[in-house]
Amino acid sequence: MSTEPALLLALDLAGTFAFALNGALTAVRVVRLDIVGVVTLGMITALGGGIIRDVIIDYLPPATFSDWRYLAVAAAGSLIAFVFGQRLDRMTGTITMLDAAGLSLFAVTGASKALDMGLGPAQAVILGAITGVGGGTVRDVLIQRIPTVLRSELYAIPALVGATITVVATRTDIYGLPLALGAAVVCFGIRMVGVQFGLNAPGPPGRRRG
Repeated sequence: MSTEPALLLALDLAGTFAFALNGALTAVRVVRLDIVGVVTLGMITALGGGIIRDVIIDYLPPATFSDWRYLAVAAAGSLIAFVFGQRLDRMTGTITMLDAAGLSLFAVTGASKALDMGLGPAQAVILGAITGVGGGTVRDVLIQRIPTVLRSELYAIPALVGATITVVATRTDIYGLPLALGAAVVCFGIRMVGVQFGLNAPGPPGRRRG
């Protein structure tokens, strides 16, 4: 069953905006780049996951380059973070919360779009997770930091959970805005619990967490 295009677009743009703010704030607070660097990192963070998703499912050209709204939303989010970065900085955990929001929304849209393109349930779940972690991974690589998905707290697991809920809801014909938001909220909640309590995915026996 195909998801509603308007719903998918709205969630995709919301995720794009959240990740743009996250990437740009990272550039402002962590690596202290100028406006060019801030906007660049914000846009790459926002658009990276969607581009990876579309390339994998052969949806070409990627939505980023065929729909001006993606570039506009990413640029707007990056500029907002540049201008109001100091005010946003006062909000405890802003970067982490925005990252979790982008992760959650993209996990849902990635899985939804995979199903729309005819992929199976397992592939859709995997693609949802890849879409969710893609932008943050590109961001971390560009600032020479080990990607969050590889080093700390629950990150890929929440994305897999959110994508799984999306796939199950779609396959049982109950998918819609409430379920989409519910899947994103569950993903967001798991991610933030992991951050709050320092939870991590299981590691090899005997390995100490840094």
